Amino acid sequence: MNIAYWIVAGLLALFYFYSGTLKLIRSRDRLRPMKAWVDRVPLPALRALGTVETLGAAGLLLPPLTGIAPWLASAAAVGFVLLQAGATAVHLTGGDRRIALNGGLLVTAAAIVWLATGL
Repeated sequence: MNIAYWIVAGLLALFYFYSGTLKLIRSRDRLRPMKAWVDRVPLPALRALGTVETLGAAGLLLPPLTGIAPWLASAAAVGFVLLQAGATAVHLTGGDRRIALNGGLLVTAAAIVWLATGL
């Protein structure tokens, strides 16, 4: 189960680190082709979301890796479950029915919650 955690958590952390970094450094105009919802969110909220995603990615990997407060990995995964539930709501309220990626990320984060209990 330990190997499964590292594979799944590593891939999810990579995804969120990349996505969060884009939200932190790119302008709305450069994000719009990838994320149609950016115009409905204030810029400070978008930057805060990027910060949460990058910190959450670190939270999936650093605590179990260092052995310091490994329960934080479960907390980060629960945060990603909540984040994707909110993201799904944002997509659906905006009329965007393409939520397959959100569903996949939600299920993956939920799996990490379960896998992290064995750390």
